[in-house]
Amino acid sequence: MKSASQTLRIIILAAVTIVLLLLYSLCLMQMQVVNGETFANIVEQGTTKQQRIKAARGEILDRNGRPLAVNALGRDVTIDKAYLPRDQMNEVILRLIKIMEDADEDWIDNLPLTETAPFAFKEGEGYENAIATLKKTLGMQQYATAENVVENLRKVYDLEKVSDADFRKAAGVRYEMQRLDFSISNPYTFATDIKIETVPKIKERSFELPGVDVVESTIRQYVSGDVAPHVIGSIGKIYQEQWEPAEKVNDGAVINGLVYQMTDMIGKEGAELAFEQYLKGQDGQRQITLNSSGDVIDVVEEKEQVPGNTVILTIDSQLQKVAQEALENKIHMMQNDLVTYPPGKGHEADAGAVAVVNVKTGEILALATYPSYNLTTFRQDYAQLSEDPLRPMFNRALNGTYTPGSIFKPVIALGALSEGVVTPTDTVNCTGVYTRWTSWQPRCLSAHGLVNVMDALKHSCNIYFYDVGYRLGIEKIDEYAAKLGLGLPTGIELPEAVGRVSSPEVKEQIHQGDDRIWQDGDTVQASIGQLDTKLSPLQLANYAATLANNGERMKLTLLKSVKSYTFDETLYEHQPEVAEEIDSSAAFAAIREGMERAAGLGGTAGAVFGNYPIQVACKTGTPETHADPNSTFIAYAPAEDPQIAVCVVIEKGWHGYTGGPVAKEIFDSYFFSNKGKTSASIAYGTLLS
Repeated sequence: MKSASQTLRIIILAAVTIVLLLLYSLCLMQMQVVNGETFANIVEQGTTKQQRIKAARGEILDRNGRPLAVNALGRDVTIDKAYLPRDQMNEVILRLIKIMEDADEDWIDNLPLTETAPFAFKEGEGYENAIATLKKTLGMQQYATAENVVENLRKVYDLEKVSDADFRKAAGVRYEMQRLDFSISNPYTFATDIKIETVPKIKERSFELPGVDVVESTIRQYVSGDVAPHVIGSIGKIYQEQWEPAEKVNDGAVINGLVYQMTDMIGKEGAELAFEQYLKGQDGQRQITLNSSGDVIDVVEEKEQVPGNTVILTIDSQLQKVAQEALENKIHMMQNDLVTYPPGKGHEADAGAVAVVNVKTGEILALATYPSYNLTTFRQDYAQLSEDPLRPMFNRALNGTYTPGSIFKPVIALGALSEGVVTPTDTVNCTGVYTRWTSWQPRCLSAHGLVNVMDALKHSCNIYFYDVGYRLGIEKIDEYAAKLGLGLPTGIELPEAVGRVSSPEVKEQIHQGDDRIWQDGDTVQASIGQLDTKLSPLQLANYAATLANNGERMKLTLLKSVKSYTFDETLYEHQPEVAEEIDSSAAFAAIREGMERAAGLGGTAGAVFGNYPIQVACKTGTPETHADPNSTFIAYAPAEDPQIAVCVVIEKGWHGYTGGPVAKEIFDSYFFSNKGKTSASIAYGTLLS
């Protein structure tokens, strides 16, 4: 017989079991009866996904509102995974490709395999990295062959039973989809900027192209592609080298403090890169709801996209065009004029640069480089441009560094006058030969007799500046060169060459052996802008502007203002900023008079500006190089109330005055052109009437 305690345990166990069954029944009834409809909806609803709404990039205008880089309306073919059945992916892609082929349209295909069998890796510039990325994306070793890759692609993308031709076409799309993380949250752009005639051919077959759509997009358009291409720059896809090390956040990555998706376009050069933080828009977001079968049942826009801001540059596109054409025409004229410029005397000129600066504000009005290129055809022309020995993609105005030659002489004048080494009326006797030493006696182009600082600038007398520079000394020469901004950053937002000014330290760094030791003769050479001094055209233009400003050196800028996309808000407005002030008004007055004399009749640029209606102050230079001498020229105008300063450099130009006609055309346009007159042109336009 069972004991009483055993019986009690059985009764308790039975009771607990009954209670648990009752609770389970109640929960089941709650789920099936009370909340049955709610749970059924959850099962039916499936999941929700977030999808990005791409924002338009901001536009770039010149200082007068003329468009430089704008957004044109384009038509992209996209594939949305939310509407594309997984088992139909290859069939849909091949149907779409057939439509594109019949319409003579291109589509995106970055698979580095040849288009026809037997398939091999593509060869040429850039393909090594693309092949390495392909193998990495597929999880293969870097020693894998093209045959291995093809086998992998066929298996991974379920293309084992299709023809070689269809395999290659579909694999190119599937690989790009994988590389760019194609998902419900991230639709795939199959083709960009298709012809409007192709749109109905895709739309009318939408029933057999699930997930495929044609959407309006913004296409970057460079209105005048040959105007200031080095300044405007370009956009492009994010490089793998940028993406991989970047900090990843959600579906994107942080590059230079901004969040991008892998498919985004980003500034690559010029203003497009420098002002990326203003130009990049803020993407929007929509929520897509799918049922358990994967069908879309609801779309809600949660966050509206915000276009990028409008960047207004300080560049005057009309003046820029004048500077470019004047420089190009002058070089072509020199190449073809064998009488005025016989071989060995300037006929060899083949490149150059121009920089134009607003004296009062430090705003850069023009930066011209020759030879140049066209932004509209840049991608197609890239291979040819990169192989051109004259390097048309090289921004000579900012990154070219040149021996200045005699345009450096105002530095010596300023230092000597400011330090009391000479007065404006003190003279040096120019006999044509500098006789301080017997072993080495540098010469002047002429015997000028007794000359003061003004006449020395007028005639560009070497003997005067040899002697005064020697007495001033290299330390003071370097001090005043720095005050004038030479060998220092200008402040421009684009990458620039800082350059250098001759000094004992520079000589020790760049020379070897006994040549590293500074000699008195080096001071003499440095005094006329020779030896190791190398400066950019933009630095030299700002140097001229500082002379014009009586020693007030402005920080240069390329950014005038930033407006919202709709122009209803100003985010930034440039305010002139003084970088250096030199208190030496008497010295600047004497230098101005000397530079005016250089532009007058009998001066080194008198043939160009001797009868010009505005008083110009200028200085010419013919610096010696390892090859043919270059031509350097600085000027500002009007001399009595300077508005703009100009630097012109012509490689192998031989004579400083050859840059004068280029500067003259710039002055003509700025002061007298009927197009887009500035306040300055109105003020001085009456001089022609």
